[in-house]
Amino acid sequence: MSRTSIALLIGSIGLLLYLVLVLWIGDWVQGLHWALQVPYFVVTGFIWVFPIRSLIYWAAGIRR
Repeated sequence: MSRTSIALLIGSIGLLLYLVLVLWIGDWVQGLHWALQVPYFVVTGFIWVFPIRSLIYWAAGIRR
């Protein structure tokens, strides 16, 4: 199995699990004041980028 295939599998499963967790917590956050909702959705909207970026670099064989 190639690095690309492994990265695709790990990335897909990881993002699905992350999405389920963020949406589950997001249901609870929806009942809070908007000043608490905005930071939650901004942070969770960007935080997934860092592990996926590392996974893409690893799959491509790029060392940083």
